[in-house]
Amino acid sequence: MSGLLPVIFIMGPTASGKTALAMELLKLLPAELISVDSALIYRGMDIGTAKPSSEELIQAPHHLLDILDPWQSYSAADFRDDALRLISDIRKRGKIPILVGGTMLYFKALLDGISPLPAADNAVRATLEAEADAIGWPAMHRQLQQIDPVSAERIHPNDPQRINRALEVYRLTGSTLTELTAQKGEPFPYKVHQFAIAPIDRALLHQRIADRFRQMLADGFEQEVVRLKSLPQLHADLPAMRCVGYRQVWQYLDGEFGYDEMIAKGIAATRQLAKRQLTWLRGWPDVIWLKSEAEPAENLQAVLSSLS
Repeated sequence: MSGLLPVIFIMGPTASGKTALAMELLKLLPAELISVDSALIYRGMDIGTAKPSSEELIQAPHHLLDILDPWQSYSAADFRDDALRLISDIRKRGKIPILVGGTMLYFKALLDGISPLPAADNAVRATLEAEADAIGWPAMHRQLQQIDPVSAERIHPNDPQRINRALEVYRLTGSTLTELTAQKGEPFPYKVHQFAIAPIDRALLHQRIADRFRQMLADGFEQEVVRLKSLPQLHADLPAMRCVGYRQVWQYLDGEFGYDEMIAKGIAATRQLAKRQLTWLRGWPDVIWLKSEAEPAENLQAVLSSLS
């Protein structure tokens, strides 16, 4: 472990109150916030990501917000590099880094390090894309099932970017993505206090998700996606546009289904995201659970007590 200043993780499913808790902690601790969210990194994606408002960001600035345009790529390895640099800088300023968000893959990459995956190879990618043009991505997915059934189970047959990457890794190394990602990288070099916040009652979480999705639409979420859709660099298969909510509104604007069905699909997709986040967290070691239903002072005291 290096130094005495801790690092705090505030994790949890979407709509559980992570950001509100972190912003309250900022009033009590000499700290800075680092966002751990694969959607909040994108400029111009504000409403559908529940990005903190400009007023909130004045009171509680977040690192790693609005760092990329939505057609640019960003990986868990990129996040780890950025987060480690920021944590070091914050600690040198004598402050506590508070990392807050729900992208559990980013937290895992930070704690466990990055597996030794090969860099992208444009020639191999082009070859795979040419094969896909000839036989289709579902057939490429079937190839992946034969090579790496674990990755194939995790990757959707209509996700060409991830199918391509998994096949590319195999062709470059002779090892599967599953085999390589099981290898550990450099561990996290700081003492960390980890908290997860979630409602005890799953029905409450579902209601909060539904209410927030409808509020996003009232705040102009559809218009936000209309503007994004007009950008020539964007298309529906980019990671940014696969974010929950954005994909469903995009499909609605393409006429794939009606407005009410878009709402239902958007809420359902967000609930599925929350379920995946909770699945990650249920197996997470050394985490202290907080209740979304608790009084704010109770959760704040739990965090502060762990630091003493």
